[in-house]
Amino acid sequence: MFSTFKMLHSYWAYLVLFMIVVATFNALFKTITKKEYEVRDFRIALFTLIVSHIHLLIGFVLWFAADYFSEMSMGEIMKNATMRSNVVEHPLTMLIAVALITIGYSKHKKKLTSNNKLKTIAVFYTIALVLVLAKIPWKTWLNM
Repeated sequence: MFSTFKMLHSYWAYLVLFMIVVATFNALFKTITKKEYEVRDFRIALFTLIVSHIHLLIGFVLWFAADYFSEMSMGEIMKNATMRSNVVEHPLTMLIAVALITIGYSKHKKKLTSNNKLKTIAVFYTIALVLVLAKIPWKTWLNM
């Protein structure tokens, strides 16, 4: 069961990364070129929100099922760079990224003009994208 969730978490990450990139570049492009906000933009932002939340839930299941703390103390985990990254830094950074996506999505719905809607998505989703790219375990991820 654990290995199934781990595999699902790894493969779902491709969809999440793809959607964050699409939503970010769509909002950035439309903001720069002063295009109008459309239903399509709303759907892209919403789908990105949904897939990122599902991914976060899968990650929570993995984090709680992994038994990191029964094998090592928190001090030992913090001394080991790989364990610290997997147990503390990666989950915390991804949680912040999903929170930024959620905040950006919620704030953009309250804006009245196309430019403000797109700019809000662009700012929050870009920061989230940078955080996600910074904490993806690239060595593990690319060796799948």
